[in-house]
Amino acid sequence: MHFKKVFVIIFTLVILGCSKDPQIFIPHLNGYWEIEEVTLSNGTKKTYSYNDTVDYIEITDSLVGFRTKLKPNLTGTYETSTDKERLEVKIENDSLHLMYSTPYANWKETVLNANKDQLLIINTNKDMYLYKRYEPLNLE
Repeated sequence: MHFKKVFVIIFTLVILGCSKDPQIFIPHLNGYWEIEEVTLSNGTKKTYSYNDTVDYIEITDSLVGFRTKLKPNLTGTYETSTDKERLEVKIENDSLHLMYSTPYANWKETVLNANKDQLLIINTNKDMYLYKRYEPLNLE
């Protein structure tokens, strides 16, 4: 019985020690992102092979910023939406949260992973959004 308790404690410490520090995700959030796949809470997956809009995220050193939708043009520029979702980055309970606010609503998303190429976010409905870094079309 004593061995079981020690094993459970060691196992828990190993698992917690292996978890990523959510602060390492912050430097990767800025930039242009396009949805690659959505996995709904019921397990249904939808893959996006083409997106006519991309999300642009900009976060300052004070961990506040915005997200907006952009529509890429063939000329390499973007049509910009006038709607910007204000966001604040917070670390709570060892998780990185994006706290959004608009004049119409407030909501929270949790960043599960972020690196230079991918961004994985889950919302309060338990729907997961996998983004890939947007690469503009090169027609040359």
